[in-house]
Amino acid sequence: MSLLHALLHLPAGVVLPVVGALVFGEAALFVGFVLPGETAVLLGGFLASTGRLSLALLAAVVVACAIAGDSVGYEVGRRFGPRMLGWRLFRRHRGRVANARAFLDGRGGSAVLVGRFTAFLRAVTPGLAGLSGMRYRRFLAWNALGGLLWGVGCVVAGYLAGSSYEKVASYVGRAGAVAALAMVVVALVAWRARRRHAREAEPPDVPEPCAEDDKAHA
Repeated sequence: MSLLHALLHLPAGVVLPVVGALVFGEAALFVGFVLPGETAVLLGGFLASTGRLSLALLAAVVVACAIAGDSVGYEVGRRFGPRMLGWRLFRRHRGRVANARAFLDGRGGSAVLVGRFTAFLRAVTPGLAGLSGMRYRRFLAWNALGGLLWGVGCVVAGYLAGSSYEKVASYVGRAGAVAALAMVVVALVAWRARRRHAREAEPPDVPEPCAEDDKAHA
């Protein structure tokens, strides 16, 4: 958090690219594992409320960087595939990554939108979408919608919260985490139910008649 607090004392011309870089890096460079960009965006909204930043320009930068960063994360997952899951960052969060994959499998493109609203899923969902083979056109549509809603929403929330942006950050983070966890659980249950149904629907194996039986009938 000391890095984010340092933004309060930087010139406005520096704050904007730093906030944009943090948002971009969440999924593109997996910075979201250690430093959620959401707090930086809320802080930027607070600075806009003091007149140091343009609210409209900040929102435009955040939305653009969110969409671009997720697109790079998607490409990383598409290019490196399963090898990405062997990277140290992903191994350290193996259980949560597995839940995120099940969430993505259970909800498809809408998981990209929902994942935008919680820190961990923001970091991993784009890469997992690329790994899973989701078509980029479909990914981009959900990614753009999520980036727009999240980006504008966080900027405005920080603007309205003013100096209380840190409290808002904790509330937003908790609400997003709870909502995402609930959806992950639902996706897991639905995925397992589909697998069970598919197994039950498979026709039983019927043994082929033996050659000796054929001779006996002959």
